[in-house]
Amino acid sequence: MNHVEITKIVDDNIKARRSIRAFLPTEVKKQDILDIMNVAGRAPSGTNTQPWQVHIVQGAAKQAITDEILSIFNDPETLKEHTEEYNYYPSKWIDPYLARRRKVGFDLYGLLGIGKEDKDRMKAQGARNYQFFDAPVGVFFTIDRVMQQGSWFDYGMFVQNVMLAAKARGLDTCPQAAFTQFHRVIAKHLNLNPEQQLICGMSLGYADQSKVENTLTTDREKAESFTHFYN
Repeated sequence: MNHVEITKIVDDNIKARRSIRAFLPTEVKKQDILDIMNVAGRAPSGTNTQPWQVHIVQGAAKQAITDEILSIFNDPETLKEHTEEYNYYPSKWIDPYLARRRKVGFDLYGLLGIGKEDKDRMKAQGARNYQFFDAPVGVFFTIDRVMQQGSWFDYGMFVQNVMLAAKARGLDTCPQAAFTQFHRVIAKHLNLNPEQQLICGMSLGYADQSKVENTLTTDREKAESFTHFYN
């Protein structure tokens, strides 16, 4: 295989990755998960610190997390007691980021037939996050609190590797910051050391191609709009 063929395979795999929001119940083999993590572990990290810790939940362990989070999510008073440990999104939105965020939301709700005023269905769709979109595998990523911003940057490359290695094996993923609001619940179920901080969750499995939400394809800016050359 020459470099042109390899380039096409790599490029096609990157472009094929999407956030999947409906999965089949098909089992994912433990060895496939380990193979994905071994490949992902080749991500670069400052002075080879490799700051990632990965927690896999399946079956009853996954369902217990789902059940507790949903009980909180559906109780407005209890929900107020659960907040994120870090700001994933900006406290003040500006364009073009606000416009992009709104568009992907409108596009997803449009596919699902959810109107702008249909708050109940919007909430129900939000709750799907905590059901792992029916994926058989849930993944949680944690990091030691002693690590700083550089390690979080490294972590992003690791998580991207996880998604691409999964895609190369016919699996799909959905990275989910939604879980960070319930970091205390997750820490309890995983019996995490207090020095471990939750970065995000992820759903992993085989995409249900019959579901309309999986037809969503998000727009991407052309390189010319964000790349700057200096000669």
